[in-house]
Amino acid sequence: MMSPQDFMRRALELAERGAGWTSPNPMVGAVIVKNNTIVSEGWHEEFGSPHAEFVALQRAGALAHNADLYLNLEPCIAAPGKRNPPCADEIIRAGIKRVFVALRDPDPRINGRGIDALRRAGIEVIEGLLEREARKLNEIYLKFKTAGRPFVTLKMAMTADGKIATRAGDSRWISSQRSLKFAHELRHRHRAILVGIETVLADDPQLTARLAKKTRNPIRIVVDSRGRLPLEAQVVRSAHQLRTILATTDAIASDKERALRRASVEIWKLPARDGRVDPHAVIERLAHEQIDSVLIEGGAEIAWSFLRERLVDKVLFVIAPKIVGGRAAPGPVGGTGIERLSEAISLREITISRLDEDVLYEAYLDKESTVPP
Repeated sequence: MMSPQDFMRRALELAERGAGWTSPNPMVGAVIVKNNTIVSEGWHEEFGSPHAEFVALQRAGALAHNADLYLNLEPCIAAPGKRNPPCADEIIRAGIKRVFVALRDPDPRINGRGIDALRRAGIEVIEGLLEREARKLNEIYLKFKTAGRPFVTLKMAMTADGKIATRAGDSRWISSQRSLKFAHELRHRHRAILVGIETVLADDPQLTARLAKKTRNPIRIVVDSRGRLPLEAQVVRSAHQLRTILATTDAIASDKERALRRASVEIWKLPARDGRVDPHAVIERLAHEQIDSVLIEGGAEIAWSFLRERLVDKVLFVIAPKIVGGRAAPGPVGGTGIERLSEAISLREITISRLDEDVLYEAYLDKESTVPP
């Protein structure tokens, strides 16, 4: 016999099918249960498509009357800017008896109003079932709605001895094929991918999600304070097909700027800090552009600049079973670093898993710990 937790887990599984497609909206799954049996399911497939509740109710038809509904996120109500019909009204109209909601929607247009509407209609609402799992699933949406700033993930691949390349600069390929596919899935799930100019000069990456099962390519951002981005780089040659941004400063030469613009590269001239693009300015511009998430993939100096300013939310370190050695071989995080271990950046909510032979280390930044300027 299935439990309420089992039904909510199913709702979460369904919701995840929309990963990378629903942004800037949340991922939502809906499960309708009657006599301990699932009679209908639905999920939000992509931005602008019918909501999960509406899909599940349409599929259930008359079976929805006096049934239970499981949702990983509070149903929406009528609000300015909403494209879809209010789900709370649909739930009431269908005669649902009881609704399990994992998490309230922090959108100020909703935030409890959907639940209140159900209760006023006489529907029992049970909140908080698998709330932690629901928060993790929609961490990008929740951060953007509550803070108005993008969720920042730092992903780095390294050897077991903490190297991202050999002393000669060879970095292909450190991790396994499965880890590479995982990286492309991450790109699909984030609205933007960000790298520093050194990564482009060393690897000439495409920065696409071409290996993901279902692909929505991210917006590509290269941080390059002086405008060294080569016109023949792959990201430049394909800029007419995929949105590509150069985050730079006034130090870029005017003729280079014009050439990049002619190649369809979007130029963001941002404030400098210590001669480099200010990472805070990057985050502020992303927020202004309504880009809700960014995946930072390299290199070491970019990693440190965002870590030092506590702009990273989550780190993903893929550790390959290889040893490179060498004092000149670079590590994943550069910069000046810290002087005392008491000042180290602390991590929390650590999860360790496997990607074939590689180890995936996942953790969140402890924003309370301090790093000297």
